Amino acid sequence: MGASLSTSGAQQPAKKRVCIVGGGVAGMACAWSLSRFPERFEVEVWEALQETGGVASTCAIDGGEEINDQVQGGAPSYRNNLLFFKEFGFEPHEVQLRIAFGTGSSAWTNHSDSELVRRMQPEIEKFGRTLRWVHRFEPLFVFIPINKVLRWWGFSDEFATEMVFPLTALFFGTGNQTPHVSAAVIARVFLDPQLRLFQYSPQRLLDSVPTMFAFPKLSEVFGTIASKIAATVRTDVRVERVERDSKGVLVTGSDGRSARFDEVVFACGAEEARRMLGKGATRLERRLLGNVRYFNDLIVTHEDEEYMRSHYELRPEQGDMYFVRTDPADRNKIEMSFNLTMYQPHLQGRRNIYQSIFLDDSQRDGWTVDAIDKGKILKTRMTRQFAHTWRHFATWVPFVSLLQGKRHTWHAGACTLFNTHEIATMSGLAVADRLGAPYPFAHDPLAAQQFDTYLRLSHGPFARRRRAAATKAV
Repeated sequence: MGASLSTSGAQQPAKKRVCIVGGGVAGMACAWSLSRFPERFEVEVWEALQETGGVASTCAIDGGEEINDQVQGGAPSYRNNLLFFKEFGFEPHEVQLRIAFGTGSSAWTNHSDSELVRRMQPEIEKFGRTLRWVHRFEPLFVFIPINKVLRWWGFSDEFATEMVFPLTALFFGTGNQTPHVSAAVIARVFLDPQLRLFQYSPQRLLDSVPTMFAFPKLSEVFGTIASKIAATVRTDVRVERVERDSKGVLVTGSDGRSARFDEVVFACGAEEARRMLGKGATRLERRLLGNVRYFNDLIVTHEDEEYMRSHYELRPEQGDMYFVRTDPADRNKIEMSFNLTMYQPHLQGRRNIYQSIFLDDSQRDGWTVDAIDKGKILKTRMTRQFAHTWRHFATWVPFVSLLQGKRHTWHAGACTLFNTHEIATMSGLAVADRLGAPYPFAHDPLAAQQFDTYLRLSHGPFARRRRAAATKAV
């Protein structure tokens, strides 16, 4: 697309040139929404990887199979994510979320009775009352980690380490940082109808096998989006620096090319945005972006059923999808695995392929990865994830709105709130809306309600989505 900022006629304003840094779901949702108005926007996506999708990726493994190896799916309440993919002809597949926690006498599930659940029943009932208090005083408890709440309310270490922490790790992938997750966020996951994955049960804690959805091959999804939107998508180009002045933004890539834009959207990690801004970042940007803390995780895809049986309560006849275990040497530490074959429709009826996730490499001495038979490992991948500790919700989330739109700069991505594909999708649509491309799913009440909530959280309490007839950009 052309780079000219001049008007072609007296009554036709110049198109606004927007550079989106990051081709994950946040960046692609933003690019698509803006590109619906080609008469008003020229959009470029700059992605460091060889294809779009970010953590929503597909890869080949030994044996000729293809797997979605990071993002797998979500809850039916993820309306914005589902509607976005549907725009390009992709429908999700329903799956039943069956989970096996712990091993031996500490084993429990969301679909059957167990010795641990019977023993913990009084504390399970008490936990429900505690959650309601936390939810009622959410502005206070957002700053308090769950481990302190459990200790203050007199819960046993066994209930914390065998039930609450593993469940929290499942929700957020927080692993060894789980005890520090904000108590208010955990209460929301149980009690907020828009976020709730499970129905709380005072007898069993979890009282259902929820219907979830699994994505089709994500390489096909994002390849289709990139090819169909009216935007330039540049892959395999790492943005080296972003320089801003009163007239706009200069973006320079690893290929040596520089281009000027009117606005830049950081649809990437906060630490990457801080790196690109470099010395040009304001003091507030340096402080706030630095408050998002990251950890390195290792994902191992394998076929070692012996490892699964020795470390998890693996019973193939139960059809469990997720497996969560606590470290017997340190009950605050958690590992997770899941059976990709049970989750991904195109793998069902074939061999069992497992994926084990080892969280926070600063504590890798406690990992069990070396117990996996190296001859049965199909793929390994290091990922970098932000932490959902109480500090994230105390020192970053309430202040994101202070950065939005300042110095031609916007921020999108799951890190603006918490790590779900739905949040990432809404974050991209929100920036597009603020730039002048009205929110596209107002016809869906739940999607619109969720979007409005996100918009107020990440763009300020007075932010409101545009009506479809709006044309003036911020």
